[in-house]
Amino acid sequence: MIKIIDWYIIKKYLGTFIFTLGIFTVIFVIFDVSEKLDDFLKHEAPLKEIIFSYYAGFIPYYLNFLSPLINFIAVIFFTAKMADQTEIVPILSGGVSFRRFLWPYFIASTVIFLVTLIFNLYIIPETNGLKIDFENVYVNPKSDNSKMYTHMQIDKNTYVYIENFDNNQKVGYKFVLEKFNGYQLKQKLVADKITWDSVKARWAIENYSIRTVNGLKESMTTGMRIDTTLDMRPKDFQIYDNIYQAMNMRELNERIDKEQTRGTGVMVDLQLEKYKRFVYPLSAYVLTLMGVSLSSRKVRGGIGLPLGIGIFLSFAYILFIQFSNMFALKGGLPPLIAVFIPNIIFGVLGIYLLAKAPK
Repeated sequence: MIKIIDWYIIKKYLGTFIFTLGIFTVIFVIFDVSEKLDDFLKHEAPLKEIIFSYYAGFIPYYLNFLSPLINFIAVIFFTAKMADQTEIVPILSGGVSFRRFLWPYFIASTVIFLVTLIFNLYIIPETNGLKIDFENVYVNPKSDNSKMYTHMQIDKNTYVYIENFDNNQKVGYKFVLEKFNGYQLKQKLVADKITWDSVKARWAIENYSIRTVNGLKESMTTGMRIDTTLDMRPKDFQIYDNIYQAMNMRELNERIDKEQTRGTGVMVDLQLEKYKRFVYPLSAYVLTLMGVSLSSRKVRGGIGLPLGIGIFLSFAYILFIQFSNMFALKGGLPPLIAVFIPNIIFGVLGIYLLAKAPK
């Protein structure tokens, strides 16, 4: 049963969390406007696009990224305030165990976990798409939007090579397609140009030659143009590193399945993006446990010391996330382990603090 004191703590928790979100939103926007204003003016970004595309994606992205910090600060702030006002001592003295005292905290953290998970899976990818499209045009546009020297396996027996793919024109130059039967080359197509036809959803191969191998016999055919379907799209040649953040779960899973065949070197990026969406919301539980254990003791000097320690540990948590991601990308650490490391380390720390908390 949820009692009056439980509702009191839940309302305090969620109210402080939402209030802190609002404060951080204002701070984020003010600092970002001051930083990006020159880029907006330089690239003549429309005000409508700035508000409804860039900041419509910027605010959810950074609030989601810093939600562990915001959550931790909220828990420590109102719990330390309760301890400072001697509200926790009567609760524990009245026969309530510390485990029972934690119950409303974990109800509230479950609400935050579910909301964060839904945002990570369904909403953040869509808003990221707005933000990323804006940034790639008005903030960090690339003068040369071409991808060079792309090798790709598009199915079990088919390999392609494109020397230069222009993402603006959707045209590739120096195209090679090879089909094998086991280790034996069966057909090799070489073309000067390959163009994506968005109307027919096909590739137009121009000025091509096809060498066909049948045992000891070989034949050669040439032509000016041939239309064909291939298991690749222009988006497979996008050169921006942030495109995975804008993929929904269906697109992300499809890209991972194709990457297992193609082996273009982005599997770790894709897996990290997928696992982060499921694992990082668990920080609501880990940091809540740490925050309550750390700030439930009344200390001389008020809430300043617990709040300071909480801010330090929050930034340490975010730093651990970045380090573990880097070890996955550059050091060969499995992505699933990399995304769990921060929660495991801080979960152990939370259990230790819980053991030391006043009962």
